[in-house]
Amino acid sequence: MEKDIAIKVTDVYKSFRIYSDRGYSLKETILFSKRRKYETHEVIKGISFDVKKGEAIGLVGHNGCGKSTMLKMLTRIMYPDKGSIEIKGRVSSLIELGAGFHPDMSGRENIYTNAAIFGLSKKEIDERIQSIIDFSEIEEFIDNPVRTYSSGMYMRLAFAVAINVDADVLMIDEILAVGDVAFQNKCFNRLKEIKANGTTIVIVSHSLTQIEQICERSFWINDGVICAEGDPKTVHMTYLDYMIQKQKASENAEVQVIKEEPKQQSEEQPVGGQPEASSESEAVPEEPKKRWGSKDAEITAISIRTADGKESRIFSTNDDIEIELSYEVKNPVYDAVFGIGIFNRDGVCCYGTNTRIDRLPEFSLEKSGSMVIKLTNVSLISGEYLLDFAIQQGQGIPIDYYREAAMITVTSNIDDIGVTRIAHEWDLGKC
Repeated sequence: MEKDIAIKVTDVYKSFRIYSDRGYSLKETILFSKRRKYETHEVIKGISFDVKKGEAIGLVGHNGCGKSTMLKMLTRIMYPDKGSIEIKGRVSSLIELGAGFHPDMSGRENIYTNAAIFGLSKKEIDERIQSIIDFSEIEEFIDNPVRTYSSGMYMRLAFAVAINVDADVLMIDEILAVGDVAFQNKCFNRLKEIKANGTTIVIVSHSLTQIEQICERSFWINDGVICAEGDPKTVHMTYLDYMIQKQKASENAEVQVIKEEPKQQSEEQPVGGQPEASSESEAVPEEPKKRWGSKDAEITAISIRTADGKESRIFSTNDDIEIELSYEVKNPVYDAVFGIGIFNRDGVCCYGTNTRIDRLPEFSLEKSGSMVIKLTNVSLISGEYLLDFAIQQGQGIPIDYYREAAMITVTSNIDDIGVTRIAHEWDLGKC
């Protein structure tokens, strides 16, 4: 394995036997031979990928697609039927928090036991135990039996142990919702620190936003194979687009007239009955895709103006910018969200917000209209900036995500003014 590679997965397969009614005793096995019948369910079907040292990757996909199974094979909780997995360095996993905790032992005693499972010596644990206790924020109860802890205290202690192992590779499976909001932020910031220190991280999560904040690459796993990999935002939009099309295909099938079914199969669906979006996601497009979503509402025009209402794409640092999005509504969008992102030419997000973050009253889009956002005192340094716009529903379902929808140029003699917050206000009067 190459020196700069921390994880190498090569053509891995994994399947499970599913028994309809399995007998467990010898008597049952002999007398009820039919209970030994089973079906083989192939979960992972030839996955290969490499992860560089210090890189963070995310595994996404619908429930049952195989992402958690893949993570468990990476942590050696289970092993592949075929293929190989190579990992360099000490591995720590945040999969089953508190695995190995004994309810009758105190929190302090469980720290020693759990940290030893991760490979730390007693001397190493002695050096870190106060840091673990401080991070968990349960020092007052650390010498009480764990069975007296609330579920939140239990999870805090387990998380604090796992992230203080100083592992070379950290595996995380859906555990970033630990404790209250303040402690969740603390955990997430700690993960960022761990990544900055050069730890390789693999995350399985349904929270696509968290993955986008911490990972350089995402892998979309669907039915045991990798359908897409690359920039998290692009992969996630492709994945969400596929799920929307799949849901629509399912809804259409329920109301479809029987005589139309053969036509629908031949013209609109590939072999296997998968929605058309599946074949699109597996093909390598010639041009990067720039729009995703259900298109129940669609952005039709973008007007960018100066503070005095003149159309312009060239501004100076600290100018006010007014942006109007016109949109067409094909189907009502309830609990709608408008969003904007500003990126430099290197793809770095300089600013972003949406109507949910800004806590505007909930609204719906039922007829075509327009939306205006006024950016005040736009403190961007000289350069070209690409604008993303989005119409979403609820907690992030894409209705029309328009990437690189427009470009503006900022002129300035200021070389670097650091990070700043842009004041803004929304006007939904025409929605």
